[in-house]
Amino acid sequence: MALSIVGAGFGRTGTYSVKAALEQIGFAPCYHMEEVKQNSEHPAIWHAAVRNEPMDWRALFDGYRAVVDWPASFFWRELLEVYPDAKVLLSVRDPDEWYTSMSNTIFELLKDEGSRDNPQRSMTYDLIFDRVFPGGVDNRDYVLGVFRSHIETVRQSVPAPRLLVYEVKQGWAPLCEFLQVEEPKRDFPHCNATREFREATKMRPL
Repeated sequence: MALSIVGAGFGRTGTYSVKAALEQIGFAPCYHMEEVKQNSEHPAIWHAAVRNEPMDWRALFDGYRAVVDWPASFFWRELLEVYPDAKVLLSVRDPDEWYTSMSNTIFELLKDEGSRDNPQRSMTYDLIFDRVFPGGVDNRDYVLGVFRSHIETVRQSVPAPRLLVYEVKQGWAPLCEFLQVEEPKRDFPHCNATREFREATKMRPL
């Protein structure tokens, strides 16, 4: 089984909702950061990727139909080389809302020194702080510039027929049209809001 969908969107753009949605319309399983948490050997594999070591992408994604969220979305170019027929799903969000969500979840969590003792969080720290935002996550204008630049790069790099720029608030219609599947009768899933993220990671309430 080869990946049919490569997610290029940053974390906190609704990627967990997208994972749930894709799995409901036949693209299961979908790889997400949650898979890294649930597979004890995966943090080390991804840490190697963050260090630019050679990767066997086909072995890592064997059995998966789709992939979204960090860490995989950082390597969207590499994945498209391996899976040239895959469609690209670029999840986006209002930049100001996205930055607020990042600040209240991932950025805050990773700044906790204790996070470095957790293999998955240590890998995520190195990915986010050293590779995605090497200029520093406390500079709002810089972070938003990286976010917007990433979106534009994907838009310019992927042929339009293969690319969907998507906000989860759009629901089923554009996603199902893009993937040429029937819309489910059930409500679109909305998962992992800031409150849920903080509860799941045992962060203090806002």
